[in-house]
Amino acid sequence: MGEKGMWKDILGLLDETTLIVCAVLAFLVPFITYKLNRKLHNFGDPPWKKEEKGTDEKS
Repeated sequence: MGEKGMWKDILGLLDETTLIVCAVLAFLVPFITYKLNRKLHNFGDPPWKKEEKGTDEKS
């Protein structure tokens, strides 16, 4: 059995709704974690840490 056959077997076990929910979560979980991390840094970093940030790191 090749690699494509393995994916067909795995994806065949899941219905379409589950696949869509998992795909959305695969995007949302890292994105929300990133945004939350940025907000926490903006709120909690000491002043000396904020001064050394570059222009690309501003939210």
